[in-house]
Formats: sequence, C-alpha cells, structure tokens
Amino acid sequence: MDLNFEGKTAVVCGSTQGIGKATAKELALNGASIILVARNEEKLKMVLSELDTSKNQAHRYLVADFSDPSNLSAVLEENKEFLKQVNILVNNTGGPPGGKAIDAQIEEFRYAFNQHLVCNHLMVQACADGMKSKGYGRIINVISTSVKVPLNNLGVSNTIRGAVANWSKTLANELGEFGITVNNVLPGATDTERLSSIAENKSTKTGKSVDEVLKEMGNQAPLKRVGKPEETANAITFLASPAAAFISGINLPVDGGRTPSL
Repeated sequence: MDLNFEGKTAVVCGSTQGIGKATAKELALNGASIILVARNEEKLKMVLSELDTSKNQAHRYLVADFSDPSNLSAVLEENKEFLKQVNILVNNTGGPPGGKAIDAQIEEFRYAFNQHLVCNHLMVQACADGMKSKGYGRIINVISTSVKVPLNNLGVSNTIRGAVANWSKTLANELGEFGITVNNVLPGATDTERLSSIAENKSTKTGKSVDEVLKEMGNQAPLKRVGKPEETANAITFLASPAAAFISGINLPVDGGRTPSL
C-alpha cells in the first residue's frame, strides 16, 4: 500500500492541537512537507519544531484567523504562488458552541458559516489550480458525525456541518476529472481540548465528575471509549495517500461505531 508522501506538500488547518496537530505529525512522518495553519503563532512554532524532517521535508506555517474570512483571504493572496505546490488540503476547524437550533441567534449561523464553509472554500480555491496542474489532489474536510445523524444540543453545528458535507460532495463531482478527490472525515467523541471543554460544561450542569462524563461519552460507542486524535489522523492520512486514489465523495465516520446509521 502506497502511503509515501515524499515530494508532496500538505496544508493542515487547525494544526496546533487535537486532530489537526496529530494529522500534521502523521503526514510529516510519512514524508510530506507541511504547511501548518492556525491563528496562534507561538503554538504554530512549537508544532513546527515537532514535525519529522528525516526525509528532507521543508515545513512552514501561515498565521490566519478562520473567524475572519477577509484575514484568511489576505494571507492566501500573499502566499498564492507558494500554495501552488500543495497536493493535500486538510480543512479542520473547531466546532460552534452548543445549544438548541431554535434558540440560536442569526449571527451564530453567519459566524459558523463563515468559519467553516466560507473559509474552507477559500482554502480550496487557493490550492485547486496547483492540484490540477499536478494531476494529484486530496481534499479532506474534518467535520462531524452529525451530517449522518444530528446530535442533540448542537443545533448550529448540525446545520453548518451538513452544508459543508454537501459542498464537499459537490466539489468531488466537479474536481474528479482532474485527479482530485474530496472526502469528509467524521470524528466521534475524541480526546481533544474541545471534548474536555464539553465534558467540563456538562460536569458543571449535572454534578458528575469530568471523568464520569467522559466515560459516559465513551460508552455511547460500541468500542466503549473515546477516540484518540491519532486514530482520526490515520484515517485522514490514508485518504490523502496515493492508495486512496479511487475513493471520493464519501463521509467516513471515525467514531468507534457510535453513529446509528450506515
């Protein structure tokens, strides 16, 4: 199985923690040159220092704020020539706050739409021409199992993630002829800072300990545990590889079997 990324360049968004960081490290370990993207420059420098360079990779980072599409557009314009080298794009951004859809303010939807769909789209537009010229492109969007079954108390997230999933499928149809695949990875409960924050909030509301809340979350999956960021990163790495050349337009749950649908 060909998992060799030597000579390839991957952009990984949200790469200073959690799934994004694990993905950047795994792709680098298999030979890719990495462009880290996040808004905290100090954290970007720390992750950059942790990336494997044993295969003569050249890693770098871009500081961009996905809550502000105009900021991202400016950063991408400034680096447009360099981005033509990109073969792999991993779109990954932390999810919107919890709450019922009926209670959400209109601005919450606008903010999430910009952060997730609009910024993802800007990233694709910045990288697609280079992928076309090489006849090799992998676009992987890290979204949520809610695109299959909406999750309780995540109204804004359910709505926007669904839009991203359909946008992704549309791009898969449009870009396939150029050797570009587009897929979605759907993490379940995964041991990240976001999950810890959700568990802490639930702990405060219920009086249960954080450990109890996390155990309950894990027990919702047939494998009876929460996932590790590296496990989602492994799935992303496979979809980014030459071995996955004939897989496109899919939603791949990495959730321990929790999602109650095929």
